[in-house]
Order: sequence, then structure tokens, then C-alpha cells
Amino acid sequence: NIENMPLSLASPSQASTAACRRGAPCRLHAIRHASIMAMSAPRRTWLQQRKLDVTASASQQSQAAPASVPVSTVWSQKVIELPPYSRGCHVITRKIYEAMPEIAEFEVGMANVFIQHTSASLTINENASPDVPLDLNDALDALAPESRRYRHSDEGPDDMPAHVKSSLMGASLQLPVAQGRFALGTWQGVYLNEHRNYGGPRRVVITVQGQKRADGRKYSQFIH
Repeated sequence: NIENMPLSLASPSQASTAACRRGAPCRLHAIRHASIMAMSAPRRTWLQQRKLDVTASASQQSQAAPASVPVSTVWSQKVIELPPYSRGCHVITRKIYEAMPEIAEFEVGMANVFIQHTSASLTINENASPDVPLDLNDALDALAPESRRYRHSDEGPDDMPAHVKSSLMGASLQLPVAQGRFALGTWQGVYLNEHRNYGGPRRVVITVQGQKRADGRKYSQFIH
């Protein structure tokens, strides 16, 4: 029994263990305890400091961050009436800007251009060469010729072909708005395609959704 063994007959480790069990000071255990305390003390200090650093950083960020300002979305809509056009394809970009100057107030947004007719249409195409609208109209005439026999012919031979062309080209356009104008390419323009010989005035609905300039001013819409 180690507890009853004379310390003079025990090995150093047995003597240390026996002394501890008898309540005597244990030098080995004291050294171990001191080592553990020395190793754990810096770790506790580092963790505490880390928590303090994180808390201070979060506090500084919350104080420095400005309050977010909500940006409201603005809607603007107008129905414009375009004058009668001859049969064919016509660039109307400038006409839209003139009829709805509110577009120039928008910093960024989206515009929907919709024609309220079934014998005319809208499209995007080249706005530079005068041959483009002529060739475009010839191609549409070839796709829906008046010589074909149609069931619907109440308003003349150009009536049903106009409906076909309108469906082929489409009745609306979705256009991005940037700095007060449509974000069109260099050679792009908005076309009104008149498919009747005598179509008369055409109504177009323009709806713009977006954010206006913060200073309330308008952008220039100069078009070459």
C-alpha cells in the first residue's frame, strides 16, 4: 500500500503520490498546476480581448454608417396621338420625345410603348439609311400580299394583310431608359409601321417607370 509505504523506500513518483494522498505538499502537482495556469491565462486574455475588439468594431460601424435613404419609384403615363402616316415604315423616336417630354426627367427606368391598333405596329430598326424602311415595307408586303384570298375583307384588300403584318411585327416595345432617353444603339430607332393605305391618326400609350433626377432637372434629348 503506497499510503503506508515509508517514503524512504518508495520511488520518486511513488513518494510524490503517497505524499499527496497523505495531505503533504506535492511538488510535482504544484509544478503541473502552475504550468497549466500559465498556459491558460494568456488564452483567456486573448479571447477576452478579441471579444472587446469585435464589440468596439461593430459599435464604430453602426455609428459611422449613414441612414439609408429610400428611393421611390415614379410612374408616368401618357396617351399620344400621332398624325396620319402613309403606308410604310416611319421612324418616330423624336415624335415620342416631343409628345412626352417627361421622359427627359428620368435618371433610369423602363418604358413600355404600346399602339392601340390592329392594323399598325411598332418595331426597332436602323434609323440612318432611307432604304431600310422601304425594304422593310417591301418584305412585309411579300409576307402578306393583297393578292391572296382572305376571308376578312370588309374594309378593302389592304385590311386583312394589315392585321397579319401587325401580328408579325408586334404592338408593343419594352425599352430601357437612361439619362432622359431610350437606351437605344447608335443606329436604332423606334418605328411606326403603317399597314393601311389610309390608316388615319394612331394612338400610342407610353408608360415609364423608374427614378427621376435628384435635382429635378431634365436631360437633353438631342437626336442626330
